[in-house]
Amino acid sequence: MHNDETRNTRGTQPGPLPHPTRPPEQGGVPPRPAVPPSAPPRPDGTAFLTWLRTSRPEAAPGIWRFGHRSRPRQESERTPGHQLIGGALIAFLVAWLMWSLLSHGYLGGWWVLPVRLLAPDSWQNSDSAVAQALLWDGYSVLIVVLLLVVVGRLGRWGEVWRRYGPPAWRTALPVSERPPAPEEDPAEFYHLRAAGAQEAAERLAREAKAGLMGDVDHARIDRAWQGVRSGRHSLATFTGAVVKDGSAACPHPSGRRDLPVRQARHDLVTGQVRLGATADDPRNPYHYRGTGLGLGPDLLGTSLLAVGPAGSGKTGTLVRPLAESLCLHALAGRASVVVVGAAGAGLGPAESYDVVIRIGQPDSVYDLDLYGGTTDPDEAAVILAEALAGDLADPHPGSDSRRSTTVLAQLLGPFRAVHGRFPSVPELRGLLDGGPGPLNALRKALTGTSHESLLRELDARERQMAHPGDVGSVLADRIALLDRPAFASFFDTSGSTRPFSLKALDHPVRVRVDLPQRGHADASRILARLVLAQFTATVAVREDRSLFACLILDDATGVITPEAVRGIQRLRSANAGAVLTLRTLDDAPRPLRGPLLGTVGCRMALSGLTPWDGQDFAEVWGKEWTETRDVTDRQIIAETPAGKAVHMVRRVITGKAPTARAVTVRQVERERWSASELAHGVPAGHAVLSLTSVRGEHAPPLLVDLRA
Repeated sequence: MHNDETRNTRGTQPGPLPHPTRPPEQGGVPPRPAVPPSAPPRPDGTAFLTWLRTSRPEAAPGIWRFGHRSRPRQESERTPGHQLIGGALIAFLVAWLMWSLLSHGYLGGWWVLPVRLLAPDSWQNSDSAVAQALLWDGYSVLIVVLLLVVVGRLGRWGEVWRRYGPPAWRTALPVSERPPAPEEDPAEFYHLRAAGAQEAAERLAREAKAGLMGDVDHARIDRAWQGVRSGRHSLATFTGAVVKDGSAACPHPSGRRDLPVRQARHDLVTGQVRLGATADDPRNPYHYRGTGLGLGPDLLGTSLLAVGPAGSGKTGTLVRPLAESLCLHALAGRASVVVVGAAGAGLGPAESYDVVIRIGQPDSVYDLDLYGGTTDPDEAAVILAEALAGDLADPHPGSDSRRSTTVLAQLLGPFRAVHGRFPSVPELRGLLDGGPGPLNALRKALTGTSHESLLRELDARERQMAHPGDVGSVLADRIALLDRPAFASFFDTSGSTRPFSLKALDHPVRVRVDLPQRGHADASRILARLVLAQFTATVAVREDRSLFACLILDDATGVITPEAVRGIQRLRSANAGAVLTLRTLDDAPRPLRGPLLGTVGCRMALSGLTPWDGQDFAEVWGKEWTETRDVTDRQIIAETPAGKAVHMVRRVITGKAPTARAVTVRQVERERWSASELAHGVPAGHAVLSLTSVRGEHAPPLLVDLRA
C-alpha cells in the first residue's frame, strides 16, 4: 500500500515578509546574526524530558493519569470555615481566661501544689532571683503549654493550621517533582541497557536530551522493543536500526512521525486522550471529582456508545479526539483505525490519514472493496447480505439475514467460477433482478464443466424467483441504490484497480471513509453497514492481535442490526473495539436497544437526551444503596406559664413557633441516574459516562464536563 498518493500536492504558502530595519549609522557595521535568517531555533529537550518524567500513578478507570494526584475514596467530614475559625477563637479566649484566673489567684493556689510537693525546699526558699525565676516561671510556662494543648485540641487549631497556614500555601503552589534517580530516569532507557542494547540506549538518550525525540517517537520505539521481548524481532536488528536512525528508527510505512495538527491533549505513555474533566458534583464518587477524564485502548476495547441530539458535541468533543488519538497510536505502530462519517463532518484533515476513501467523489484516490477482499463466495455473501438487508431482518437478538445470504451465495459462487472474480454492482443487480439473459449466460458457461453443484445453485435460485415474497427482489432494490452514476467509478471488480480492503488492518493503517450523506442517505447506511460487517469479520481472524483495531462510526443510524450486535460482542476478545454515536436510541430497533447497551462496556449520555432514552440508560446503570436523611420538625407545647411566656417571646422575635427537630437516617435503594435527571439535569456541554476496562474494572456513571 502506497501512501504517497494521499499527500497534499499544493505548494506551501510564502512566509511573512521581514520587518523593515533602520539602516546602520554612518560608519557603523551591523552585528552579525547568530544564526542564518531562515534557520529555525535549535531544539531543546526540556519540554520532552519534563513530559517523560512526569509521574503517572495507577488510577481508577477513566482518570487522566498524567500528573494525577490521588484522593481518598471517601470524603472526610469537613467543618465549615466560619465554624472552624469561630471555635478556634473561642478556645483561645477560654485559654486566656483560664490563665488569667489562675495567675491572679481567683481559683486558689491548688495549681502550684506539684511544685510545693516535688521541688526541694532549698529551691523554693533560695535567695537567688535566678533560681526563683527558673522554678516558678518555668512551671508557669509548663502550665500554659498544657493549657494550650488542651484547648488547641478542643478548638482544632491543627486543622486551622493545615487549612489556612503554610501547608495549604505549599499545596496550592505547583510542586516541582524531585529529579529521578539515574537508574529510574526514563530518559536514560535503562531497560535497554539492562537487556544489552547499550549503544541504542545511548543514542536515544542523547536525542531525547537534544530535543530530537517526540512522544510518537518514544511510543514507536517502545512498541518495537515490545516486539523484541515477544520474540518477533531480534535484539541485533533493533539495536542496529536505532543506532543508525536514532529516534526515527522503526518508522511507520507513511514515514510520518506526527500528525499535522492536534486539537486534544494526548499522553502516549499511558495511551490516553483527555476528553474533559469530571464535575465536582455530589453524584460523582469523591475520588473522581475534579480529575481529568482520559480514554485509551484499555477502555475502547470494550466498545463505546454515545447518544445525544445534534449539536450536543458528539463529533467535536468525542469522535475527533478519539480519531486523533488512534491515529497517533497507528503512527507508533500500536493500532489501526477506521473512521467512518459524512463528508465534511470534521473528522480531521486528510493528511492525518494514510487512506481517504471519498465515496461518490470523482477525485477520490482510493476505492472500497465491496466484498471485503475475500475470495470465498460464502464469506462474501455473508458480508454483502448484512450490508444490503441486515436492517430488514427480524429485529430480535436471535434473528439473522440467512435468507439473504443464501440468495447471494447462489449467485456469487457460479459467477466467480465462470469469470474468476465477483460481479460488479451492475452485474449483480442484473442477476438479482432475475432477467433471463445473465442467468442463461451463467448456465451456458457452467454446462459441461465439473461444477454440477453450482448448476444446482442456479436451478434453486430460478425456482425461488417464481415464488412470491422472494428476497431477491428486495436485494435488487437495495443494490440499485449503489448502481447510480455518482458511484460508477467505485466498487470495481475487474482487476484494473486495487480497491482498499479492511484486511489491511493487520498493519498500523489510518483509514477515513467519507460517506455521501447528501443526496444518498440510504446508500450511506448500506455502506456503513458494509464497513462494520467487514470490520467485525476481519479483526476476528487477524494473526497479530497485539495491534489494537478500532472502528469509529460517527453516525450509526440504520447500522444497528442483530448481526452487528453479535459482531460487537466478539470484538473484545480480538483486541478491537468500536465507537458508535446515535442522535437517539430510536435510531435502533426497540428489541435491540437493551442488547446494544449491554454489549458495549462504555456508555455515554450527552445533554439534551429525551426521557425515553434516559429510561433505557437508567435501567442499564441500575440502582445503588444510598443514605437518606428525613428531617421532621415537631412543635413544642409549653405546659407552664413561664414556658408559654418564653415561647411567646421567641415567636415574636423569630416569627416561628418553637420546634424540635428529629433526623431519621436510613439506607434506601435508588437509581444512579434517573430518566428525569438525564433528560433535564445534565448541563450543556456535559455528559454522563460509565466505563468498563478490558480487565473488568468498572467506573460508575460520572458527570463529565466535556469542555474542561
